[in-house]
Amino acid sequence: VQLQASGGGLVQAGGSLRLSCAASGSIYSVNVMGWYRQAPGKQRDLVASLSSGGRINYLDAVKGRFTISRDNDKNTAYLQMNSLKPEDTARYYCHLKEIGYPYDHWGQGTQVTVSS
Repeated sequence: VQLQASGGGLVQAGGSLRLSCAASGSIYSVNVMGWYRQAPGKQRDLVASLSSGGRINYLDAVKGRFTISRDNDKNTAYLQMNSLKPEDTARYYCHLKEIGYPYDHWGQGTQVTVSS
């Protein structure tokens, strides 16, 4: 399984970005796709996740601003980020967990920088 993330960049506070994560390979249909982020010197935190069954989780700090969605036919997940804040600055990592399998899959990360 490979994950290809895209869509990061530099944006001013209040702006928007949309991240995409395309998964390829043999993927079990029951899975969870999501996004984590990690700022320098900080731990990696779950930002949002969406299961193949439709269950969604959001980090409290992004609720109401970020929206996760997915296209199961394309094995692609999206993270729409609105009203971005400087504290959202981090490297964002796409993640895929196939339920019942022991491995986690990670994308290469995409940098999001929000200027004040």
